[in-house]
Amino acid sequence: MSLINSTAVELAKRIKKGEISSEELVKNYIEQIKRKDKEIEAWEFFDPDLVLTQAKKLDESHQNGNVHGPLHGIPVGIKDIFDTEDMPTLDGSEAHKKNPSLDDCTAVSKLKQAGAIIMGKTVTAELAHLTPGKTKNPHDPQRTPGGSSSGSAAAVAANMIPLAVGTQTNGSVIRPASFCGVIGYKPTKGLISRHLIMQVSQALDQVGVFSNSIEDAALISEQLFGYDSLDPDSSLMAKPNLMKSAKEKPPMEPLIAFPKLSFMDELDKDSVEAFDEVKDELKEQIKEVKLPDIFANIPKWHKIIAETDMAKSFQVDYQKYKNLLSDKIIEAIERGQKYKASEYNDALLKIEQVRDFFKEFFHDYDAILTPAACGEAPKDLKTTGNPIFCTIWTYCGMPSISLPLLEGKNKMPMGIQLVSSMFDDERLFRNASWLTSKIKR
Repeated sequence: MSLINSTAVELAKRIKKGEISSEELVKNYIEQIKRKDKEIEAWEFFDPDLVLTQAKKLDESHQNGNVHGPLHGIPVGIKDIFDTEDMPTLDGSEAHKKNPSLDDCTAVSKLKQAGAIIMGKTVTAELAHLTPGKTKNPHDPQRTPGGSSSGSAAAVAANMIPLAVGTQTNGSVIRPASFCGVIGYKPTKGLISRHLIMQVSQALDQVGVFSNSIEDAALISEQLFGYDSLDPDSSLMAKPNLMKSAKEKPPMEPLIAFPKLSFMDELDKDSVEAFDEVKDELKEQIKEVKLPDIFANIPKWHKIIAETDMAKSFQVDYQKYKNLLSDKIIEAIERGQKYKASEYNDALLKIEQVRDFFKEFFHDYDAILTPAACGEAPKDLKTTGNPIFCTIWTYCGMPSISLPLLEGKNKMPMGIQLVSSMFDDERLFRNASWLTSKIKR
């Protein structure tokens, strides 16, 4: 097996044993980027010399008997809204081109402490919203890779890197993972610090990861977990042991809920048929359930919070650089300026009510299963796709994972999304491994 087709877990073991060097590994990925990225355009910033310098330093350290951590020598792609001290951060916007990074964000610092090589900055949709960047889908360059973490998902799918990080304010990890056919994992809100990551919405922003295996997602996530006093929503909860959970069988066959969501009519026909087959395959282990009617209001509440917070986060951009912003960003900011404080506060208060419902719900069910997106990636590079199947779980901050287990009529990947209760990420990974063993593409 070539190096670029190996898992990050396997590559880390081989580097630790001295079977391969980090420099050798990085050179393989550099060659893959040269082969693939002219068409896919997943990278906003990529400097081979800077990457090789990192690799050589790590190899030298290894030769002196030091291994820096579980990601020693492993390349990782960074969404271009994460501050990095030695690379520019553009946030996908002309308005931010003159705002240099001065320090590493907490997430990048943790990755470096774990020995990771920061391979470069991956393309984001403009200000991590809906206006697409330049990236194309690796499976069909005429189709969207999703967004806003488009470059991260596409780079992993094209084997230009084994691991990448992104963020999700609505569906920006799960949806591109589904469209590009990779694992996308968004942990419980608060497990990964957002300090020095461009803020869209403090109430909704969450960090996630991309990989080609469940164990790889566990490996990188465990390095990112941890309390950070510089993130006001950072959690003091114990770090989940995802690597262990990914290898465990559930104590008994899990009971999965398949909710009848108010927006199921957004699914394309192909997806409806695919998920009917999934339900047939899982038989007694999956049960259709109806959520309370009030859940139909969650997309509206989410929008009120997101756009109100965007109006605040991008106030300076709107005032000084409006001519550099896309119509979609301007429209969202202007809507956000018009919501009443009572509407915003009510939408925030509803989050706890919905979380309380799910606390009880997960006494009866082990996981929720839904589509990760409405279908295959649209054949349209002017859209990032519809995030509606991610909205409820992002609104609540619940952990979710997209598993590339289905294929559409055009041979494009489609993800299955699993969701767990707050801070039950270990159970999510056990159930993800179980589901992967049950459904073979």
